Amino acid sequence: MGNILLFSVIVGLVMALLVVPMAIMKKQDKKEGYPSFAALFGATLLITTIIVFVFYYITNLDQNFTSMWILLIVAAGFGATLATGTERKVKGSLFLGSLFVGAYFLTAFVFNADEKYESAKMDVKTEIEAFDEKETPASVPPQFARNKMKKAFGQVPNTSYYELGRLQIQKVNGEYVYIAPVEFSGFFKWFKGDETPGYFTLSATDSSANPKFIKEEMVYTPSAFFNKKIERHIRLNYPKQIFNGDVQLEIDDEGKPFYIRTYGEFISARNGFEAKGIVMVDPKSGDTKSYKIDDVPDFIDGAISPETVSLQNSYFGNYVQGFWNSRFGKSDVKLPSDEGTEANVSPIFDENGDMYYFTDFTSPKEGVDSMLGYSLTNSRTGEATFYTGNLEESYMDSQGALQIIQKKFIEKKWDGEMPVLYNFYGEASWLTPVLDANGFLQNYFIVSAANPEISAYANTPNQALKQYKTALQRGGGSVDGTSKVEEKQTNGTVIRVYKEKSGDYTVVSFLLDNGKNYIVSSENSLLAIYLKENDMVNVTYMDTGEEFLPVKELTIEGL
Repeated sequence: MGNILLFSVIVGLVMALLVVPMAIMKKQDKKEGYPSFAALFGATLLITTIIVFVFYYITNLDQNFTSMWILLIVAAGFGATLATGTERKVKGSLFLGSLFVGAYFLTAFVFNADEKYESAKMDVKTEIEAFDEKETPASVPPQFARNKMKKAFGQVPNTSYYELGRLQIQKVNGEYVYIAPVEFSGFFKWFKGDETPGYFTLSATDSSANPKFIKEEMVYTPSAFFNKKIERHIRLNYPKQIFNGDVQLEIDDEGKPFYIRTYGEFISARNGFEAKGIVMVDPKSGDTKSYKIDDVPDFIDGAISPETVSLQNSYFGNYVQGFWNSRFGKSDVKLPSDEGTEANVSPIFDENGDMYYFTDFTSPKEGVDSMLGYSLTNSRTGEATFYTGNLEESYMDSQGALQIIQKKFIEKKWDGEMPVLYNFYGEASWLTPVLDANGFLQNYFIVSAANPEISAYANTPNQALKQYKTALQRGGGSVDGTSKVEEKQTNGTVIRVYKEKSGDYTVVSFLLDNGKNYIVSSENSLLAIYLKENDMVNVTYMDTGEEFLPVKELTIEGL
């Protein structure tokens, strides 16, 4: 509290000097019945100090002197009005100067667009590496996870005191989980409860998993009040730091919670933002510590806030040729999507377990759902890569994928959430969880970004991938699970057969006596529906290295 009090006194003193008419008050000092100059100045200093303290305490604004420009304009304006003679000229000049400073701050976004673009410049590549069905590229959608946590809220002691806090995804002990703190439901609940009891976790990859409530007392939280409010606690400890984005709850591998917030610096003139590090708080003890980006503890996944990444995407997409081009000509402008789950971006994990924020970019022209590329931003370092996709093909954007899902399930009134673009079997593809009107997960839908007529859906991501591979075979798309796939032939005796219906066709999976599994659609090989155990077959397949190898041709001997 000492920093904000000292800062308030200094700013209050400057405002009092500007407001109080010195010459007039010295004349009034000699007249009976008028307050002395010292008394009036002291009263004004007290009032302005209180105003400054309340303003900064409530807003949590950084306590840099550049942040007081609004207060100085007001004070100088009043001072110039009340003063006379030379003093009025001096204070009038200060008022005009403060207006110029204010105009500079308010119009900085026009002049620093190039700096913003340079700060957000990304490496440019063509395609991400291919996934195959042995990996789990999709997570449980946040809305579904939140619904499950709410239904498990009975695990929380004194349930009526609390509500579910902000949901976010994280990797804990090698597993991808959603984290949501338990928060106070109001001022009087905080006043009585003083501390929250813990947080919920839920698997982000297994839709059948149930939420777990973890008991961890937290005193400094977003729903607390006064100095216990986590944002204010951070501000009181770091009065001059520039923050961007909300606080986030991060869990270490022992299950201990910490709140973090991203700090950085303005691009110029209190405008724009570039991340430099984080402040971390123990919500039980209130202990705080700051880290530069390169020194962030290993258990923290979201060192760069989603709001910061969203800003970077906006700078990169809009300001490629400056501010005015982003408003009028719009040459080379690409707009970041607003379909993300956190501040218009979607957190995903790569095959190494590193978290990235995904955003697709579309054309500024209305009515166009063609994607111009997509970005992946490392959530720990802020390093970003922009992927153009195959420049010879026109890719559908995330909004187009959601519209296809909406039309596909129009009678059931199901909608997609959290579309993410992946490279499945060499085909750029949108993978989207589908939820019903109540927010419950119904299936996973995959659609080709280049060929929207090719799509598939199933109850799990892996099952959907299996169906999608068959759909690609039917549609003439690629089924390459890796960058180098060789076509091979084999023959042998069928050991086991499994058949399942997929739309108008039958998908046949079979095991040969060579120990390998194969999969074929009856659309590619009509007679595959007659395949049975002990049949001798000749198989032409793609050696993708997967558990079930896709078959291009199947011949059953004697049939």
